[in-house]
Amino acid sequence: MTAMSTRAKLGVVVASAVLLGTVAAGYAATAAQAPAAPPPAGGEQAVTLAPGPRLLAITDRHVSTVAATDPAGPRTVAGLECLRVYAAAGTGVCLKPETAWSYQVVVLDATLRQTRAVSVPGLPNRARVSASGRMVSWTTFVGGDSYTSSGFSTRTGILDTRTGTTVASLEEFAITRDGRGYRSADVNYWGVTFSADDNRFYATMATGGRRYLVRGDLAARTVETLKENVECPSLSPDGTRLAFKEAVDADPAKGWRLSVLDLSSMRVTATAEVRSVDDQAAWLDGGKLAYTLRRDDGQPDVWDVPADGSGAPALVIPGAESPSPLT
Repeated sequence: MTAMSTRAKLGVVVASAVLLGTVAAGYAATAAQAPAAPPPAGGEQAVTLAPGPRLLAITDRHVSTVAATDPAGPRTVAGLECLRVYAAAGTGVCLKPETAWSYQVVVLDATLRQTRAVSVPGLPNRARVSASGRMVSWTTFVGGDSYTSSGFSTRTGILDTRTGTTVASLEEFAITRDGRGYRSADVNYWGVTFSADDNRFYATMATGGRRYLVRGDLAARTVETLKENVECPSLSPDGTRLAFKEAVDADPAKGWRLSVLDLSSMRVTATAEVRSVDDQAAWLDGGKLAYTLRRDDGQPDVWDVPADGSGAPALVIPGAESPSPLT
């Protein structure tokens, strides 16, 4: 957030930031106390981010892949430790520990070789790569913003892997809300997803106790609000729909319903997943969404569900999280 006086930062506490802070506090304890499990012997050599009929995920805090035709079957696990991962067009992003209490955004090539690294504040939360592999985004939880009673807010950045241009925080961008210019100290962003042109993007913006879907323009450094109660958007392969989590009764304390927004009609379709999905879903193809759900003991599993509201949720990768197709 842009530096300013404590008095200027006083604002309305964003309800979702309170929940994000609660999650982040538990996550911080886990990340600090739980050592990463070693990868299974012999798995490291086979892991690649090259496009193919495989799914990428995190297993025990390590990069892993499974066959798309048998995702519950044999799994290859790399030695690379990541807390969030995503890949497209042979480019990957890994949010990984830098020290015991700091993290990096690491850009990977198809062989998991590091090509760029950016130190980031806070705890890893979201990561995305554009379909071309050029643009990378991330979101972290951070502490210390005086306008949040929970002590946590978010930082969302974008990196152009071709030019090296880095946006450290979307909070630098000019905002148009409901057709008018808008500024506030309590603005937070999370969950970027990129359009095919590598310039336009969608994300969530929170301010004044409300959460908005915004459409952004990297070149112009602007965002504009499109719709309320849309969090963690994920653009479909054809660019016509956004998967997102919708707060039940517009109240994040009641949980989230995984839904899909048609961008031409702005019509929302709820999926058949009725459990609360606190994740940025990934499109496995034009018809299915993958997402992480946690068991009662906190262990993650990857599930999928049709995007058109039909069918039923299905377990895809047991004991894994942060899924993406290797396209």
